[in-house]
Amino acid sequence: MKKKTFTVIVERDTESGWLVGEVAELPGCYTQAPDLHGLEKNIQEAIREYHHVAVGNEPLPEFIGTLRVGIAV
Repeated sequence: MKKKTFTVIVERDTESGWLVGEVAELPGCYTQAPDLHGLEKNIQEAIREYHHVAVGNEPLPEFIGTLRVGIAV
């Protein structure tokens, strides 16, 4: 079995305080948990399920990076 590494973008939900993780290379693949350890376990399961259901022979998007932009508001 081939191992693949994914990029997970992590944010904190302001209402619940939980962490939300979204996989950059898998559109629509995300989950949440109250802590980072739980989020890692949940995101691994979300990736497995995503591959089981959605990924065929189509190429996945390539994650390039993040960009922080500052503006006056």
